[in-house]
Amino acid sequence: MTSQSTETQVRRTTLGLTGMDVSRIAFGTWQLGGDWGMTDEPGAIRAIQHAYERGINFFDSAQGYGFGASEQLLAKAIHGYPRENVVIATKGGLRPLGGARVERDASAAWIRQGAEDSLRALNTDYIDLLQVHWPDSKTPFEETAGALAELVAAGKIRHIGVSNFDPAEIEEFSETQPVETLQPPYSIFHRDVEATILPYTKAHDIGVLVYGPLAHGLLSGHLRSDTQFSQDDWRSHSPDFQGDALTRNLSAVNELEQLANKELGVPVSQLAVAWALANPAVHVAIIGTRNASHVDDAVAAASLDLTDEVLARIDEIAKNAVHVEGPRPEAM
Repeated sequence: MTSQSTETQVRRTTLGLTGMDVSRIAFGTWQLGGDWGMTDEPGAIRAIQHAYERGINFFDSAQGYGFGASEQLLAKAIHGYPRENVVIATKGGLRPLGGARVERDASAAWIRQGAEDSLRALNTDYIDLLQVHWPDSKTPFEETAGALAELVAAGKIRHIGVSNFDPAEIEEFSETQPVETLQPPYSIFHRDVEATILPYTKAHDIGVLVYGPLAHGLLSGHLRSDTQFSQDDWRSHSPDFQGDALTRNLSAVNELEQLANKELGVPVSQLAVAWALANPAVHVAIIGTRNASHVDDAVAAASLDLTDEVLARIDEIAKNAVHVEGPRPEAM
Protein backbone atom coordinates (compact mmCIF):
# COMPACT_ATOMS: atom_id res chain seq x y z
CA MET A 1 0.00 0.00 0.00
CA THR A 2 1.25 3.46 -0.87
CA SER A 3 0.55 6.68 0.99
CA GLN A 4 -1.27 9.55 -0.63
CA SER A 5 0.83 11.52 -3.11
CA THR A 6 2.13 15.02 -2.53
CA GLU A 7 1.12 15.94 -6.09
CA THR A 8 -1.75 18.36 -6.60
CA GLN A 9 -4.82 16.69 -5.14
CA VAL A 10 -8.23 16.68 -6.73
CA ARG A 11 -10.79 19.24 -5.59
CA ARG A 12 -13.36 18.20 -2.97
CA THR A 13 -17.03 19.02 -2.46
CA THR A 14 -19.90 18.24 -0.10
CA LEU A 15 -22.23 15.74 -1.75
CA GLY A 16 -25.58 17.43 -1.21
CA LEU A 17 -27.82 16.06 1.54
CA THR A 18 -25.36 13.29 2.44
CA GLY A 19 -22.92 15.79 3.93
CA MET A 20 -20.07 13.55 2.76
CA ASP A 21 -16.78 15.19 1.78
CA VAL A 22 -15.93 13.67 -1.61
CA SER A 23 -13.54 14.28 -4.47
CA ARG A 24 -15.12 15.99 -7.49
CA ILE A 25 -13.89 13.03 -9.52
CA ALA A 26 -15.20 9.59 -8.64
CA PHE A 27 -13.48 6.49 -9.96
CA GLY A 28 -16.11 4.42 -11.74
CA THR A 29 -15.68 0.66 -12.04
CA TRP A 30 -18.25 -0.28 -14.70
CA GLN A 31 -15.40 -0.94 -17.15
CA LEU A 32 -14.07 -3.61 -14.80
CA GLY A 33 -17.18 -5.81 -14.79
CA GLY A 34 -16.96 -7.34 -18.27
CA ASP A 35 -19.34 -5.17 -20.29
CA TRP A 36 -16.39 -3.35 -21.91
CA GLY A 37 -14.43 -6.46 -22.83
CA MET A 38 -11.64 -8.24 -20.99
CA THR A 39 -10.15 -6.54 -17.94
CA ASP A 40 -6.42 -6.34 -17.23
CA GLU A 41 -6.78 -6.85 -13.48
CA PRO A 42 -3.29 -5.69 -12.42
CA GLY A 43 -3.63 -2.61 -14.62
CA ALA A 44 -7.07 -1.83 -13.20
CA ILE A 45 -5.79 -2.19 -9.64
CA ARG A 46 -2.89 0.17 -10.42
CA ALA A 47 -5.35 2.71 -11.83
CA ILE A 48 -7.57 2.57 -8.73
CA GLN A 49 -4.60 2.91 -6.39
CA HIS A 50 -3.20 5.78 -8.44
CA ALA A 51 -6.58 7.50 -8.14
CA TYR A 52 -6.38 7.21 -4.36
CA GLU A 53 -2.84 8.59 -4.40
CA ARG A 54 -4.09 11.62 -6.36
CA GLY A 55 -6.74 12.34 -3.72
CA ILE A 56 -9.74 10.59 -5.25
CA ASN A 57 -11.63 9.17 -2.29
CA PHE A 58 -14.92 8.34 -4.06
CA PHE A 59 -15.36 4.97 -5.80
CA ASP A 60 -18.53 3.97 -7.63
CA SER A 61 -19.49 0.40 -8.48
CA ALA A 62 -22.64 -1.71 -8.87
CA GLN A 63 -23.89 -5.19 -8.19
CA GLY A 64 -24.77 -5.36 -11.89
CA TYR A 65 -21.19 -4.73 -13.06
CA GLY A 66 -20.34 -8.38 -13.52
CA PHE A 67 -22.40 -9.36 -10.44
CA GLY A 68 -19.50 -9.28 -8.04
CA ALA A 69 -16.58 -8.95 -10.47
CA SER A 70 -16.26 -5.17 -10.34
CA GLU A 71 -16.90 -4.90 -6.60
CA GLN A 72 -14.38 -7.64 -5.78
CA LEU A 73 -11.70 -6.02 -7.91
CA LEU A 74 -12.32 -2.68 -6.20
CA ALA A 75 -12.04 -4.38 -2.82
CA LYS A 76 -8.67 -5.87 -3.80
CA ALA A 77 -7.39 -2.48 -4.92
CA ILE A 78 -8.32 -0.57 -1.78
CA HIS A 79 -7.49 -3.34 0.70
CA GLY A 80 -5.44 -1.87 3.51
CA TYR A 81 -6.53 1.71 3.03
CA PRO A 82 -8.15 3.28 6.12
CA ARG A 83 -11.88 2.62 5.67
CA GLU A 84 -12.77 6.15 6.76
CA ASN A 85 -10.60 7.54 3.93
CA VAL A 86 -12.66 5.97 1.15
CA VAL A 87 -16.27 6.59 0.17
CA ILE A 88 -17.75 3.50 -1.45
CA ALA A 89 -20.86 3.82 -3.58
CA THR A 90 -22.55 0.90 -5.26
CA LYS A 91 -25.89 0.16 -6.89
CA GLY A 92 -28.55 -2.51 -6.67
CA GLY A 93 -31.77 -3.37 -8.45
CA LEU A 94 -30.61 -5.34 -11.51
CA ARG A 95 -31.03 -9.12 -11.68
CA PRO A 96 -29.05 -11.41 -14.03
CA LEU A 97 -31.06 -13.46 -16.52
CA GLY A 98 -28.23 -15.54 -17.95
CA GLY A 99 -25.59 -14.59 -20.47
CA ALA A 100 -25.22 -10.83 -20.59
CA ARG A 101 -28.95 -10.18 -20.09
CA VAL A 102 -30.32 -8.43 -17.03
CA GLU A 103 -33.69 -7.17 -15.83
CA ARG A 104 -34.74 -4.45 -13.44
CA ASP A 105 -35.71 -5.77 -10.01
CA ALA A 106 -35.94 -3.30 -7.16
CA SER A 107 -38.15 -5.54 -5.01
CA ALA A 108 -37.44 -5.46 -1.29
CA ALA A 109 -36.12 -9.03 -1.34
CA TRP A 110 -33.69 -8.43 -4.21
CA ILE A 111 -32.51 -5.10 -2.80
CA ARG A 112 -31.75 -6.77 0.54
CA GLN A 113 -29.98 -9.71 -1.10
CA GLY A 114 -28.06 -7.35 -3.37
CA ALA A 115 -26.87 -5.30 -0.41
CA GLU A 116 -25.62 -8.42 1.36
CA ASP A 117 -23.90 -9.63 -1.81
CA SER A 118 -22.25 -6.23 -2.27
CA LEU A 119 -21.06 -6.11 1.33
CA ARG A 120 -19.35 -9.48 0.85
CA ALA A 121 -17.90 -8.61 -2.56
CA LEU A 122 -16.59 -5.27 -1.30
CA ASN A 123 -15.26 -6.87 1.90
CA THR A 124 -16.70 -4.10 4.05
CA ASP A 125 -19.05 -3.75 7.02
CA TYR A 126 -21.00 -0.88 5.48
CA ILE A 127 -21.68 0.83 2.17
CA ASP A 128 -21.47 4.63 2.19
CA LEU A 129 -24.00 5.12 -0.61
CA LEU A 130 -26.38 2.53 -2.06
CA GLN A 131 -28.19 3.63 -5.21
CA VAL A 132 -31.16 2.11 -7.04
CA HIS A 133 -29.63 1.46 -10.46
CA TRP A 134 -32.75 1.99 -12.63
CA PRO A 135 -36.44 2.67 -11.93
CA ASP A 136 -38.38 -0.60 -11.80
CA SER A 137 -41.98 -0.15 -12.97
CA LYS A 138 -42.97 -3.54 -11.49
CA THR A 139 -42.08 -2.55 -7.92
CA PRO A 140 -43.69 0.33 -5.96
CA PHE A 141 -41.12 2.91 -4.92
CA GLU A 142 -42.50 2.64 -1.38
CA GLU A 143 -41.35 -1.00 -1.24
CA THR A 144 -37.84 -0.23 -2.49
CA ALA A 145 -37.43 2.81 -0.26
CA GLY A 146 -38.68 0.91 2.77
CA ALA A 147 -36.12 -1.85 2.27
CA LEU A 148 -33.32 0.69 1.94
CA ALA A 149 -34.48 2.48 5.09
CA GLU A 150 -34.24 -0.82 6.96
CA LEU A 151 -30.68 -1.28 5.72
CA VAL A 152 -29.79 2.21 6.96
CA ALA A 153 -31.32 1.44 10.37
CA ALA A 154 -29.27 -1.77 10.51
CA GLY A 155 -26.05 0.18 9.81
CA LYS A 156 -25.37 -1.71 6.59
CA ILE A 157 -25.68 1.38 4.39
CA ARG A 158 -25.30 5.03 5.32
CA HIS A 159 -26.94 6.99 2.50
CA ILE A 160 -29.55 6.33 -0.18
CA GLY A 161 -29.46 7.45 -3.79
CA VAL A 162 -31.01 6.67 -7.15
CA SER A 163 -29.70 6.48 -10.70
CA ASN A 164 -31.49 7.29 -13.97
CA PHE A 165 -34.59 8.63 -12.15
CA ASP A 166 -36.60 11.69 -13.23
CA PRO A 167 -38.02 14.33 -10.82
CA ALA A 168 -41.47 12.70 -10.58
CA GLU A 169 -39.88 9.37 -9.67
CA ILE A 170 -37.61 11.03 -7.10
CA GLU A 171 -40.62 12.80 -5.57
CA GLU A 172 -42.59 9.57 -5.24
CA PHE A 173 -39.62 7.66 -3.82
CA SER A 174 -38.93 10.45 -1.31
CA GLU A 175 -42.41 10.17 0.16
CA THR A 176 -41.11 7.06 1.94
CA GLN A 177 -37.38 7.80 2.24
CA PRO A 178 -35.56 10.97 1.13
CA VAL A 179 -33.39 10.60 -1.96
CA GLU A 180 -29.96 12.03 -1.10
CA THR A 181 -28.17 11.61 -4.44
CA LEU A 182 -28.86 11.14 -8.13
CA GLN A 183 -26.60 9.53 -10.74
CA PRO A 184 -27.71 10.61 -14.24
CA PRO A 185 -25.96 10.43 -17.62
CA TYR A 186 -24.49 13.79 -18.64
CA SER A 187 -22.06 14.87 -21.34
CA ILE A 188 -21.68 17.40 -24.14
CA PHE A 189 -23.54 14.84 -26.29
CA HIS A 190 -26.19 13.94 -23.68
CA ARG A 191 -27.83 17.03 -22.24
CA ASP A 192 -31.53 16.31 -21.74
CA VAL A 193 -31.06 16.32 -17.94
CA GLU A 194 -30.48 20.08 -18.13
CA ALA A 195 -34.16 20.82 -18.80
CA THR A 196 -35.82 19.61 -15.58
CA ILE A 197 -33.68 17.06 -13.73
CA LEU A 198 -30.66 19.19 -12.77
CA PRO A 199 -32.78 22.23 -11.82
CA TYR A 200 -34.80 19.91 -9.55
CA THR A 201 -31.79 18.36 -7.84
CA LYS A 202 -30.19 21.76 -7.31
CA ALA A 203 -33.36 23.15 -5.75
CA HIS A 204 -33.56 20.19 -3.35
CA ASP A 205 -29.82 19.94 -2.53
CA ILE A 206 -29.62 16.43 -3.97
CA GLY A 207 -26.03 15.37 -4.59
CA VAL A 208 -25.38 14.74 -8.28
CA LEU A 209 -22.69 12.39 -9.57
CA VAL A 210 -22.86 12.21 -13.35
CA TYR A 211 -21.78 9.25 -15.42
CA GLY A 212 -20.60 9.14 -19.01
CA PRO A 213 -19.02 12.64 -19.16
CA LEU A 214 -16.75 11.34 -21.94
CA ALA A 215 -19.79 10.02 -23.85
CA HIS A 216 -18.55 6.46 -23.30
CA GLY A 217 -15.26 7.17 -25.06
CA LEU A 218 -16.40 9.48 -27.85
CA LEU A 219 -14.97 12.48 -26.01
CA SER A 220 -11.81 10.71 -24.91
CA GLY A 221 -9.95 11.76 -28.06
CA HIS A 222 -8.97 8.15 -28.73
CA LEU A 223 -11.81 6.92 -30.96
CA ARG A 224 -11.74 7.10 -34.75
CA SER A 225 -14.18 6.09 -37.49
CA ASP A 226 -12.37 2.79 -37.98
CA THR A 227 -12.11 1.89 -34.28
CA GLN A 228 -13.06 -1.76 -33.77
CA PHE A 229 -14.66 -2.83 -30.50
CA SER A 230 -14.46 -6.40 -29.25
CA GLN A 231 -17.71 -8.37 -29.43
CA ASP A 232 -18.02 -8.39 -25.63
CA ASP A 233 -17.85 -4.57 -25.52
CA TRP A 234 -21.43 -3.19 -25.43
CA ARG A 235 -20.42 -0.41 -27.83
CA SER A 236 -19.90 -2.96 -30.64
CA HIS A 237 -23.68 -3.22 -31.08
CA SER A 238 -24.75 0.25 -29.96
CA PRO A 239 -26.26 2.62 -32.56
CA ASP A 240 -24.40 5.46 -30.80
CA PHE A 241 -21.17 4.09 -32.29
CA GLN A 242 -22.33 3.38 -35.84
CA GLY A 243 -23.23 5.13 -39.08
CA ASP A 244 -24.14 8.80 -39.38
CA ALA A 245 -24.36 9.31 -35.62
CA LEU A 246 -20.73 8.27 -35.17
CA THR A 247 -19.56 10.30 -38.17
CA ARG A 248 -21.25 13.49 -37.00
CA ASN A 249 -20.10 13.13 -33.43
CA LEU A 250 -16.50 12.46 -34.40
CA SER A 251 -16.63 15.61 -36.52
CA ALA A 252 -17.81 17.55 -33.45
CA VAL A 253 -15.05 15.94 -31.38
CA ASN A 254 -12.52 17.16 -33.94
CA GLU A 255 -13.76 20.74 -33.46
CA LEU A 256 -13.68 20.34 -29.70
CA GLU A 257 -10.12 19.03 -29.94
CA GLN A 258 -9.10 22.17 -31.83
CA LEU A 259 -10.54 24.30 -29.03
CA ALA A 260 -9.03 22.19 -26.26
CA ASN A 261 -5.58 21.58 -27.73
CA LYS A 262 -4.78 24.78 -29.56
CA GLU A 263 -6.48 27.39 -27.39
CA LEU A 264 -6.55 25.88 -23.91
CA GLY A 265 -3.57 23.56 -24.16
CA VAL A 266 -5.42 20.56 -22.71
CA PRO A 267 -6.70 17.23 -24.10
CA VAL A 268 -10.32 17.13 -25.24
CA SER A 269 -11.06 14.66 -22.43
CA GLN A 270 -10.17 17.33 -19.85
CA LEU A 271 -12.39 19.83 -21.63
CA ALA A 272 -15.32 17.39 -21.58
CA VAL A 273 -15.01 16.59 -17.87
CA ALA A 274 -14.50 20.24 -16.92
CA TRP A 275 -17.61 21.10 -18.95
CA ALA A 276 -19.72 18.64 -16.96
CA LEU A 277 -18.37 19.92 -13.65
CA ALA A 278 -19.01 23.53 -14.71
CA ASN A 279 -22.75 23.00 -14.28
CA PRO A 280 -23.55 24.31 -10.77
CA ALA A 281 -25.93 21.40 -10.15
CA VAL A 282 -23.19 18.81 -10.68
CA HIS A 283 -21.07 17.82 -7.69
CA VAL A 284 -19.03 14.92 -9.09
CA ALA A 285 -18.06 13.43 -12.46
CA ILE A 286 -17.50 9.68 -12.62
CA ILE A 287 -14.53 8.58 -14.70
CA GLY A 288 -14.08 4.93 -15.56
CA THR A 289 -10.69 3.83 -16.80
CA ARG A 290 -8.23 0.97 -16.77
CA ASN A 291 -5.30 3.33 -17.35
CA ALA A 292 -3.55 5.21 -14.55
CA SER A 293 -2.55 8.09 -16.86
CA HIS A 294 -6.23 8.82 -17.55
CA VAL A 295 -6.66 9.42 -13.83
CA ASP A 296 -4.23 12.35 -14.03
CA ASP A 297 -6.29 13.87 -16.86
CA ALA A 298 -9.43 13.64 -14.75
CA VAL A 299 -7.75 15.21 -11.72
CA ALA A 300 -6.52 18.08 -13.89
CA ALA A 301 -10.02 18.51 -15.37
CA ALA A 302 -11.47 19.08 -11.90
CA SER A 303 -9.23 22.15 -11.58
CA LEU A 304 -9.92 23.48 -15.09
CA ASP A 305 -12.24 26.49 -14.93
CA LEU A 306 -13.93 27.26 -18.26
CA THR A 307 -14.91 30.82 -19.17
CA ASP A 308 -18.39 31.75 -20.35
CA GLU A 309 -16.93 32.29 -23.81
CA VAL A 310 -15.50 28.76 -23.94
CA LEU A 311 -18.76 27.28 -22.67
CA ALA A 312 -20.67 29.16 -25.37
CA ARG A 313 -18.33 27.85 -28.06
CA ILE A 314 -18.82 24.30 -26.81
CA ASP A 315 -22.59 24.82 -27.05
CA GLU A 316 -22.22 26.01 -30.63
CA ILE A 317 -20.13 23.00 -31.64
CA ALA A 318 -22.55 20.61 -29.91
CA LYS A 319 -25.44 21.83 -32.08
CA ASN A 320 -24.05 19.71 -34.92
CA ALA A 321 -23.72 16.60 -32.76
CA VAL A 322 -26.12 13.68 -32.35
CA HIS A 323 -27.60 12.84 -28.95
CA VAL A 324 -25.80 9.86 -27.40
CA GLU A 325 -28.38 7.81 -25.54
CA GLY A 326 -25.99 5.38 -23.92
CA PRO A 327 -26.82 1.91 -22.61
CA ARG A 328 -30.02 0.66 -20.98
CA PRO A 329 -30.39 -2.68 -19.17
CA GLU A 330 -32.74 -4.06 -21.82
CA ALA A 331 -30.22 -3.41 -24.61
CA MET A 332 -27.15 -4.87 -22.97
